[in-house]
Amino acid sequence: MESEQLYHRGYCRNSYNSIASASSDEELLDGAGVIMDFHTTEDDNLLDGDAASPGSNYAMSNGGGVASSTTHLLDFLEEPIPGVGTYDDFHTIDWVREKCKDRERHRKINSKKKESAWEFTKSLYDAWSGWLVVTLTGLASGALAGLIDIAADWMNDLKEGVCLSAMWFNHEQCCWTSNETTFAERDKCPQWKSWAELILGQAEGPGSYIMNYFMYIYWALSFAFLAVCLVKVFAPYACGSGIPEIKTILSGFIIRGYLGKWTLMIKTITLVLAVASGLSLGKEGPLVHVACCCGNIFSYLFPKYSKNEAKKREVLSAASAAGVSVAFGAPIGGVLFSLEEVSYYFPLKTLWRSFFAALVAAFVLRSINPFGNSRLVLFYVEYHTPWYLFELIPFILLGVFGGLWGAFFIRANIAWCRRRKSTRFGKYPVLEVILVAAITAVVAFPNPYTRQNTSELIKELFTDCGPLESSQLCQYRSQMNGSKAFTDNPNRPAGPGVYSAMWQLCLALIFKIIMTIFTFGLKVPSGLFIPSMAIGAIAGRIVGIAVEQLAYYHHDWFLFKEWCEVGADCITPGLYAMVGAAACLGGVTRMTVSLVVIVFELTGGLEYIVPLMAAVMTSKWVGDAFGREGIYEAHIRLNGYPFLDAKEEFTHTTLAREVMRPRRSDPPLAVLTQDDLTVEELQSVINETSYNGFPVIVSKESQRLVGFALRRDITIAIENARRKQEGIMLNSRVYFTQHAPTLPADSPRPLKLRSILDMSPFTVTDHTPMEIVVDIFRKLGLRQCLVTHNGIVLGIITKKNILEHLEELKQHTEPLAASWYYHKKRHPSSHGSNGKPGSRVHHVQLIRSFQDGWGGGGGDDSEDEEEQVCLLNGSNL
Repeated sequence: MESEQLYHRGYCRNSYNSIASASSDEELLDGAGVIMDFHTTEDDNLLDGDAASPGSNYAMSNGGGVASSTTHLLDFLEEPIPGVGTYDDFHTIDWVREKCKDRERHRKINSKKKESAWEFTKSLYDAWSGWLVVTLTGLASGALAGLIDIAADWMNDLKEGVCLSAMWFNHEQCCWTSNETTFAERDKCPQWKSWAELILGQAEGPGSYIMNYFMYIYWALSFAFLAVCLVKVFAPYACGSGIPEIKTILSGFIIRGYLGKWTLMIKTITLVLAVASGLSLGKEGPLVHVACCCGNIFSYLFPKYSKNEAKKREVLSAASAAGVSVAFGAPIGGVLFSLEEVSYYFPLKTLWRSFFAALVAAFVLRSINPFGNSRLVLFYVEYHTPWYLFELIPFILLGVFGGLWGAFFIRANIAWCRRRKSTRFGKYPVLEVILVAAITAVVAFPNPYTRQNTSELIKELFTDCGPLESSQLCQYRSQMNGSKAFTDNPNRPAGPGVYSAMWQLCLALIFKIIMTIFTFGLKVPSGLFIPSMAIGAIAGRIVGIAVEQLAYYHHDWFLFKEWCEVGADCITPGLYAMVGAAACLGGVTRMTVSLVVIVFELTGGLEYIVPLMAAVMTSKWVGDAFGREGIYEAHIRLNGYPFLDAKEEFTHTTLAREVMRPRRSDPPLAVLTQDDLTVEELQSVINETSYNGFPVIVSKESQRLVGFALRRDITIAIENARRKQEGIMLNSRVYFTQHAPTLPADSPRPLKLRSILDMSPFTVTDHTPMEIVVDIFRKLGLRQCLVTHNGIVLGIITKKNILEHLEELKQHTEPLAASWYYHKKRHPSSHGSNGKPGSRVHHVQLIRSFQDGWGGGGGDDSEDEEEQVCLLNGSNL
């Protein structure tokens, strides 16, 4: 998803009548967002007195005679204003206000449930609505995952041939009922015909090979072309894995349409096509996006979630757990993935509902049984041999390889994606997908390990050699007669088939590494879990076979002689493949606990947790040495999403006054007075500025803070008053107080806007350390925070300001992308969208008496410096 596309949609600043005029001006609310609010809702309850923020010693009391904390902080209207309290596209939700709305709604339901049986039934429905929505989400996620698995397997085999007896059977299903298959060639049966047999009438020879080669490329290009065209025409949001955007949405961002019905339908279809095309991608990551689309759609059936963005994100957290559950057949791992990787706010009840959603989704997928093996995933394995202490050395080495691969992949992929954004090549997504698909198909076909489906490759690499395995990787020589044989003992000399497979795996490893870098980020659904696991599984299997042969030929070494006797069952190469897969996936995503549990659920063996933990932690440590960001955080930065990562530590000593807007060189901050503005003046402020909100002060003389009013709410309230109230004129007085000001007898009817005023905005003093401010933003999910000095508002800090500040502090490292606030044309804070200066309202600015400029040095040298607050009338404090 292109960042410019996101930030240029829907910004219209030159029209007062447009309620979508809120922009992302740096002085006020951040303009970025992701979510699914498709219609205007009625928010009858705003902030109340019980919603006082847990306290911080840095929040100052409001000026202007604010009522006590036991009274409502907002004066509720008799008739709620439709649209007030909702959010524009690409904006951040107010977590505090949303939670207060939910508490008020809950109190109303509890107070009425004893009045009648109907009210009691409504309270029961409200209490069970959370469980109902996650149940529906789990059912839909499991059903769609089963459908995607079955369709992807069939279309993947369609590239090689077709089943004449039943067109809807894939290759394996077609040969199940055949009596003419052999042990060595169990995939060949008369019912299955390759394209060369159908077209040329011959199964062997150069002509048939070329024909199969051509048909393989033809189907791969057809699937890729159809996928990218569907995405481009019908649902541009269906591209990519979706996890970076899901993380941003769960942090409070709004992207309308990203979790909508069209996105769900197109992503389901194109995910099948993209996987079947043979591109180096997987379906596991996009399944999280599919599950979240289901959760978002079902949440609109319940007012509890459809009218509250914070509650809706609890459903999305549970949906992401269901997505991982059906992707890997790991319900517990899905819950931990949601907790560790994607969720921003994860209360205890969300943990229970996430577990239940993952359980339902796994049950549905198990009932469908898409792979015919009574398992939830294709590459489920079981090992029956223990691991030995000396094997920790190669396991740790695999962890080092995973960390190096993860660091290399993140840097290379981000560099390529940044180049795609900054060059003409990014303007032709269809051509890029066709080109990458063509190169992939041409190079992949000659090598059997790159030609087959990636999940089947992982299954083959994970599987331990036994008497029923016919893979080249299991062609060991028998010690009895030197011929090819299959015994239960894996510790035996490798045959020519094993050495041939090793070379092919080395070539496949190089191919997967290169193509995955260029594939992730294409405008088709593309997951990263399976390609990363495939790379680690290839490397792990190679290391496992090498250690196995080393133990066979050098069993008298001190490393082996205590555990590996001659003829003993010692080394399991498939276990090395599993450990390598976990290490590489951990190196790319920097997952730890959830990854170990996911892989543990794939194997069903407790005794392999220690090797997995050692490899995954080593991978994370090595990867963090080159950069602490995982691939999803890196793409969040690249796309410019306003995401504050809770894992990132703030260790600098800057103060709030050094980050707040306006700065010394900027025009002063525009504010509103509580009772001496007219409707015309208020319209002028909205039309001629691009702010998303305005601090409200007592008066021009006092300039003490009263509250904060959002631009969108002011616009909606005025338009609603003009339609429903008589006597509202351009010269009508606007007041935010409880009682109307004293007016002359011939004055028009005043307009009361107290109901849209947030009288408890978060405030900090200008000397508050930014470490505390950043912590407040992360833990409370704030949109903005006002900066005061002795109760007088000086400026404002938004999430975007914090992101800008963090970007400036990282100047010693190369940024992944230009700062996201450069994507739109910017004007000074007092200018309109046309760049012309706007009318001055009421301003306040902190004047520093030292010569180093605004916020120059930090906290230590500024303690003894003099400060003065210069008011508009020329007086000083």
